Amino acid sequence: MNTKRSILVTGASSGIGKETALYLDKMGFMVFAGVRKDEDKIVLEEQGSNKLRAIILDVTLKDTISNTVDVIEKEKEYPFYGLVNNAGVGLRGVLEATPEEEVRKVFEVNVIGLHAVTRAFLPLLRKNGGRIVNIGSEAGFMAGPSGSAYSASKFAVRAISDSLRLELIPFDIFISYVAPTSTHSEIWDKNTEYRNKLNEQVSRELFEAYGFFFKAGDREVVELVKPIPTIEVAKDIAHALVSTKPKYEYCSGEKSQKAYRMSLLPKAFSVTYMLKRLTKFMKKYA
Repeated sequence: MNTKRSILVTGASSGIGKETALYLDKMGFMVFAGVRKDEDKIVLEEQGSNKLRAIILDVTLKDTISNTVDVIEKEKEYPFYGLVNNAGVGLRGVLEATPEEEVRKVFEVNVIGLHAVTRAFLPLLRKNGGRIVNIGSEAGFMAGPSGSAYSASKFAVRAISDSLRLELIPFDIFISYVAPTSTHSEIWDKNTEYRNKLNEQVSRELFEAYGFFFKAGDREVVELVKPIPTIEVAKDIAHALVSTKPKYEYCSGEKSQKAYRMSLLPKAFSVTYMLKRLTKFMKKYA
């Protein structure tokens, strides 16, 4: 694989994005790592080689997207080859207790931001061909209780990937959808912090109506969610970028593979399975 090319990784301040940027840097690519804060830029560049360039990029701000395009377009020694759409935010909460403005924030980053960045870089990719890797989630295969907003955003990313894949065939651009399970990443700490804040704002009526989901949420994260190392996801992303036979979809982690398999089954089966799982969990913590 010719690594004398450049790749942009969005959301590279921490977690999967940071791990991926550093991993691709070690492989020999020139990596442009999108971060939102100057302090993250300094830390990342200290950890990478002289070919890793952190750049201020907020996927919700057009000016930072345009500036990133200008910077990468000027790089002639390492032609632009790959876009990793990793920037994203999480959100958990039952629908009735989740304010519309919070849902809009999730879609603004996870869906609209991904759309805006991809659209901005397609002219460069069409010139040389290349790869786009969109980071989804196991929640993009199967939605559970308290996950409607986040799952909807990742289902949307999967749909965009499917549609774009067909549109870009004439230009020799391949699209992969990487769906990780939970990882050892700051996003889970931020998600827990947000959920606790949301719980404090919920009315007594709603808290009592959906009491089990509120009470079980923290226990579920601790006992049922089994995070995987971010390097596992980074390796899947790298495979999608360099393999001569990249996959359409990657299920990073056992739980993601299970969610994918469940999504292929009749809906009645998956609903029954999830109800049994919830009932068992409810009895345990009744």
